[in-house]
Parts: sequence; C-alpha cells; structure tokens
Amino acid sequence: MEVTTPRGRALLSLAIAAFACVMSARAHAAGTAYGTDTAEVGEVGNCKIESWMSWASNQDFLAITNPSCIVDLSRPVEISAQFQRARSDDEWGSSIAPKFKTNLLPTAIGRFGVAVAGGAMFDMVSRENTGFFAYVPATLRMSEVMRLNLNAGWLWDRAADQHYFTYAAGVDYRTADNMWTLTAEIFGQLGTADTASVTQPRFQLGLRWRPVDQISMDVILGRNITGENANWVTFATAIRFPAPDKPAQKDDK
Repeated sequence: MEVTTPRGRALLSLAIAAFACVMSARAHAAGTAYGTDTAEVGEVGNCKIESWMSWASNQDFLAITNPSCIVDLSRPVEISAQFQRARSDDEWGSSIAPKFKTNLLPTAIGRFGVAVAGGAMFDMVSRENTGFFAYVPATLRMSEVMRLNLNAGWLWDRAADQHYFTYAAGVDYRTADNMWTLTAEIFGQLGTADTASVTQPRFQLGLRWRPVDQISMDVILGRNITGENANWVTFATAIRFPAPDKPAQKDDK
C-alpha cells in the first residue's frame, strides 16, 4: 500500500492510532457482531468498516462501529478500534476498545489454524481504562464452505477487579457463490459475578447476505449476549476496502 497517497496516509494514521491505544490502554472480543472470532488475517493493506445496532427485549441497546486495517509489523497484524454507544437500565455509556490480531498457523481444510489477539477497553465518559483481554482463536476448515471456530481466553474486568475465562464456539456454512452464510455460535465467560446471567452461556444465530464481495449485511438473533438475560435482534453491515490489485477476502468474519 502506497503511504504517499491520501488514502494510504489516512489508513496508516488509523493503524498507528489504534496500535498506540492497544499499547497504552474489554470488548466484544471478536470485533464483529458475532462473539466468535476466526484465526483468519487477510492481506496487508486490506481494510474494512463493520457497524451494527442491537436491540434487547429489556430495552437495552448497542450501536457499534469497528474500523480495522491489516498492517505489516514484520508480519500481517489486524489493528482495529471498536467504538460503542450503549444503553443499559436507562443509563447511556460510550467506550472504545482497540485490538490487535495476528495469525500464527494458517488455516487449511482438515487442519486447525491458530491466531492470537488482545486489547483493552477505555470508558470515554470517565476516561478510565476498564479492562484488558487476550484470547486464542482457532479455525478448522471442514470443507470449502464450512468451518468451525473455537476461542479461549482471559478477561480482566478492572472496574470490578474480576478475572474471567472466556470461551466461544461457532460454525459457519456458506453457499458456494458466497452470497449467503449461516452462523450459529455459543460464547461466554466463567468466573465470579454478582449476577448469574453474566456467567451463563450466550447464543446467536445469524444470516449474512453478501451481494458483492465488498459489502455484506447480517440479521442476527441472540440470547443473553451482554449477560443481561434478554433476547436480542441485531442488524450489521460490513464495507471492505481491499488492498490495491487484491480481491476482497471471501471468507472473513
């Protein structure tokens, strides 16, 4: 990617800012509307903007946008910064969650690929760091159109001074033309919590429509996705900006 172009300079600035936040500064760890991450990291220079809104049966609400770019730091590293505006029990809050992910073992049919990811969350109202997280995503390609994703990690809720073991498992099945993808997943965290639902499993089932490689839209139904024991509906979009002379990645999350 040419950093001398306006687009190149803008993308480089985004990556540097997000990387600085990671180094100095909790989040929906996958960085998408889904709770399960993949071990995939695309080509250097690829960027995308993922956004979603979620409504809960108890009137809670989430609005999130997550820009990301893949940069060359002696290896391809995906750098992202998740901006969140949320309402919980009629109280509003804003946060930013920078994250990095890099692949260690590439995925292949019949073999697990492995990555490592981590980051932090910063409360934009109180201007305080509220926690850190790290996890290992693994992806097994069962065929050209189906894959299994497994995550295991650690989360420190700094405000409550509680440590949690985090987990996630999901299955993706897409049509051969990549226009439709069905995703089912379970995820959550294990540890000590004042509210039982915080450590109870969380579920989502989503359908993605991708009319062109650069754009996709998801409708997702969920249960207990933020640990509040409510039903959720989510609408998500993703816009991809592939590196010059490179196609958009067909099987990204």
